[in-house]
Amino acid sequence: MKADFSAYPTLWGLSSPDRNIDHRRVPNLQTFLARIGAEVPLTEGPAPYLPGDIVTWMLPGNLHHIGIVSDQRGADGTPLILHNIGAGAKEEDILFAYPMTGHYRIGADEAARLKALQ
Repeated sequence: MKADFSAYPTLWGLSSPDRNIDHRRVPNLQTFLARIGAEVPLTEGPAPYLPGDIVTWMLPGNLHHIGIVSDQRGADGTPLILHNIGAGAKEEDILFAYPMTGHYRIGADEAARLKALQ
């Protein structure tokens, strides 16, 4: 982020990165994941969502949220989501509970791009 601050959302009125929180802001994470080529098309069915995938949503009140697809499934076969919405980490059936804003997968190519950033 420091190397290309202008590529990231300007939602917080900052003129430079804030190392205390930028790594936790969902829009920043979405931008970073897109920049390394990790975007996967959004779909309505559960099949394309694999364990380890990252999903983002817009919650009521314009709150950005992020979670990781679990290897466990709900009763209807929908993958469960690992997330923390303020009450500690939970594994819940929320994949399609809110409007989805992003789906990301870090495969070998994306992992290589991440490693190159170090």
